Amino acid sequence: MGQLERKRGGAPVAMRRLTLITVPYLWLLALFLIPFAIVFKISLSDIALAIPPYTPTMEDGLWALLSQLDFENFVFLTEDDLYWKAYLSSLQIALISTVLTLLVGYPMAYAMARAPEEWRPTLMMLVILPFWTSFLIRVYAWVGILSSEGFLNQFLLWLGIVDTPLKILNTNTAVYVGIVYTYLPFMILPIYAALDRLDGSLIEAAEDLGCSRLEAFWLVTIPLSKNGIIAGCFLVFIPALGEFVIPSLLGGSGTLMIGKVLFEEFFANRDWPVASAVAVILLLILIVPIVLFQRNEQRQAKAEK
Repeated sequence: MGQLERKRGGAPVAMRRLTLITVPYLWLLALFLIPFAIVFKISLSDIALAIPPYTPTMEDGLWALLSQLDFENFVFLTEDDLYWKAYLSSLQIALISTVLTLLVGYPMAYAMARAPEEWRPTLMMLVILPFWTSFLIRVYAWVGILSSEGFLNQFLLWLGIVDTPLKILNTNTAVYVGIVYTYLPFMILPIYAALDRLDGSLIEAAEDLGCSRLEAFWLVTIPLSKNGIIAGCFLVFIPALGEFVIPSLLGGSGTLMIGKVLFEEFFANRDWPVASAVAVILLLILIVPIVLFQRNEQRQAKAEK
């Protein structure tokens, strides 16, 4: 009787498992794989004065669609130094911004985790409060702060620290400020989650064994918050690499990032095949940290089990 009940109950359990597995894969298929296949197909096409501005299309027939595709757009990207310079510049800006965000975000997350229990919800709300305002408005606010006549320069002049306004806007420095400010919550929240789960008795044990507070922090707190640090760095680096709005508004024409190049190819030059090739390579670059992040999450899940 018990075996019969288990057999009858096995079918609903198997169906629930199949549903849990199928739904994410359908979501991935609809919102990633199909759009990526379309973009990859366009990257193998040729530019045309038509709507859509590339050829071949489905109207040309299946044979033409397959026979006229080539990799000349990817070859063109290797021949024009604008594109690989844009990739390298984007990687540099994204890496530096991630490090700066970590240096700013870790002390804030540590202070939140060390704060009294009744204050933590308030501090958490203050961290996510900027998300209640439009992203575009927040970036435009920095234009007013960092400009030559902006609040920052006027304040420095009033204090007598500088004699002439500083040139901050339309430089890479302004881009770093914008990215750090924008993505700071994505660094703070995973680090805070890791520090909040930290067992305080481990630090006390380290101090009892002769470690100073700084040594206990470096030998115990930092290693145990490693997963939060890794997650925060990936959550900042991945979107910062393809950022378009911040370098356009704060960096000006002198800041070279692949997101700006991609936008100009699509909308200014209307060269959809080259723009699609740029997007495909950018996605392939992003896949590396995404795979590393997923492996880290899997290792963390196995360690917790």
